[in-house]
Amino acid sequence: MESVRIISGSAHPQFADLISKAINIDLTKTTCNKFSNGETSVTVGESVRSKDVYIIQPTCTPNVNDNIMELLVLTDCVRRASSRSVTAVIPFFGYGKQNKKEKSREPITGKLIANLIETAGVDRVISMDLEASQIQGFFNIPVDNLYAEPLIVKYIEKHYKGGEKVVISPAVDGVKRAKLVSDKLNCDLAILDRQSESDDMILVGDVKGKTALIIGSTADTCETLALAASVLKNRGGATKVYALVSHGELSGNAIETLNNSELEELVITNSIPLSEKSKACSKIKVINVAPMFSEAIRRIIHGESVTAASSKFVIL
Repeated sequence: MESVRIISGSAHPQFADLISKAINIDLTKTTCNKFSNGETSVTVGESVRSKDVYIIQPTCTPNVNDNIMELLVLTDCVRRASSRSVTAVIPFFGYGKQNKKEKSREPITGKLIANLIETAGVDRVISMDLEASQIQGFFNIPVDNLYAEPLIVKYIEKHYKGGEKVVISPAVDGVKRAKLVSDKLNCDLAILDRQSESDDMILVGDVKGKTALIIGSTADTCETLALAASVLKNRGGATKVYALVSHGELSGNAIETLNNSELEELVITNSIPLSEKSKACSKIKVINVAPMFSEAIRRIIHGESVTAASSKFVIL
């Protein structure tokens, strides 16, 4: 794989290191700093001329805007260094929630970010569990959207044995994701619906006496998950409540909210680096998705089908 270079931004170097080791390609020496006035500065310490470059950089908290800017500057850097192609590996796509106009005079920032990434010179994007499927259409370049569902199902089968289970969608627009998991587990599906910012949720389905498994895309402040757990346990009669989501942003008072909730566990992936405070929380468990990204990169390098059937990952 002499024609391949892997570059890590400063957002999640541990994730980049896991990918690098999995596909046996050393990380390219790169320095990411800031000038005294706050501007982003990057330097690539090795030649990337005529190489296929993979830049690993989730655009996530705590410095979303800085991480996006760093990705753009890194792309421009390797483009000007005559790289053959640039693939942006974005485990978590920031601004994905802003993917449509909910009301007048509101931007579609997800589309804006896609435009910036393309304009910078990215040829391909690899991400995971995009907030909405239409985000793929924001780009005019190939977008491989990996899906964590197989790994989540395996985690459930390994750690939550025994007892009757029910899969919960914490929102109406997340039913498709939850149904994929319920079908694999061969169990019932229930739906929770929260009206705007109200402190109540409508439960559709039977959870009494069952272990409830909330399947979602992102855990941000954890307020919705905490409310869902309370409704499921106190009103629905669920015996235990677990939440399994693809991305753990865990911003604001998320850890305090989680610790005070009825949730037994919050299972997330390592698409976003955990803060020291989050690492200390006993309720948080992490699934490693780096092997899934490594396999996707390996297939792209060798010109294999990324969507071929595989027990390692699924693409939607």
